[in-house]
Amino acid sequence: MSKNIFQPLDLIVPFWKPTDWTSFDVVKKVKNQIRPNKVGHSGTLDPFAEGVLVLCIGKKTKESEKLMALNKEYIATIQLGAETDSLDITGKVINELPVPEFSNEKINSILDGFIGESFQIPPMFSALKKNGIRLYKLARKGIEVKREPRKIFIYNIELINFDKNQITIKVECGKGTYIRTLAKDIAEKLGTCGYLSQLSRTKVGHYTAYNSIQIENLNEWLSTIA
Repeated sequence: MSKNIFQPLDLIVPFWKPTDWTSFDVVKKVKNQIRPNKVGHSGTLDPFAEGVLVLCIGKKTKESEKLMALNKEYIATIQLGAETDSLDITGKVINELPVPEFSNEKINSILDGFIGESFQIPPMFSALKKNGIRLYKLARKGIEVKREPRKIFIYNIELINFDKNQITIKVECGKGTYIRTLAKDIAEKLGTCGYLSQLSRTKVGHYTAYNSIQIENLNEWLSTIA
């Protein structure tokens, strides 16, 4: 049975967002149990992705901007040989190219080239605004607009696994990095095209998969703060 908390709460709590949930779904699920406390999150995760979603509760919602600036870690799988309009598995295929042969050394050499400061063009399917309109709303209408490159910083990229048509990497990056765009750019450097088939955010600052609360354990967590 659901347990509601009505006492004032001022907390920063990491939750593990499941795949096929929006970030707002997680916020709403928690907020319904701890009314009238305010609840917000400090960095959207796409619905197809899973991972650490840091929630700010009560007066801690004022700290969301500070939390958004924390470094993040992702595990990402890139499907090679095809590109989708959204740059992830939810989109429609708009391009296909052959996948060349490549070695472990070749991939690592290319990945190393992305480490450090660079500029990245945000994807159309993003929550950024152009003239007050979210880019993804324009993208869904087939409208593409010019986006200014944004400075990003990648601290490390590690190759976890690869086969002919897929590579899986671990990325440690700073604020504002779009892993979907990174996947596209890596695929291009490999001489083909690609999109994200899986994405997991495994770390936000010191918040990790190991100290995040699973949605199915929400009531158990509530019992510890009641």
